[in-house]
Amino acid sequence: MISSKISRRYAKALFGIGREDGNYEAYGKCLKEFVQFCEENKDFYRVISSKIFSTEERTRVLDAVLAKSDFPDVVKNFLRVLLDKDRMEAIAAISEYYTKLTDEVSNITRANIITARPLRDDALEKLRQGLEKLTGKTVKAELTQDDSLIGGVVVKIGDMVLDGSVKAQLEGLKESLKRGEYS
Repeated sequence: MISSKISRRYAKALFGIGREDGNYEAYGKCLKEFVQFCEENKDFYRVISSKIFSTEERTRVLDAVLAKSDFPDVVKNFLRVLLDKDRMEAIAAISEYYTKLTDEVSNITRANIITARPLRDDALEKLRQGLEKLTGKTVKAELTQDDSLIGGVVVKIGDMVLDGSVKAQLEGLKESLKRGEYS
């Protein structure tokens, strides 16, 4: 298993090149596409990330796929370096960290919004706008449904958790009653 420190180093290296030549967003999209391709083609991924095959054999397989892609040469060369350095198994982590770097530069934050039931579009938009005011960043929301919530909403943005669920409110009320603080 490759450490997250190494994954971050590779992501930062490609991101630095992308910032210099102005193509960092395109490179990030290519990484995501490649990760998705690997997830959809498990045999391909097993071959290029396995040391059972020689580096030459793995490079031939990778090059055959890259020849059919429209990835920029920088991304193709980056993927070849990963293969050559036996870091291909970290491609998903590298892509994930690359997305974080892109978000930082673009003033974007990602919010995981957890609800008991699906949110209406207008309610989601109001919540997203409120979160943008709170964070001062553009918010990209990812919705998750959790049937264990009675109602309300839990929002996770990075390390921050905003728990407006009925479950949390009931727990708070329970604690207040235990301490004798009822109003």
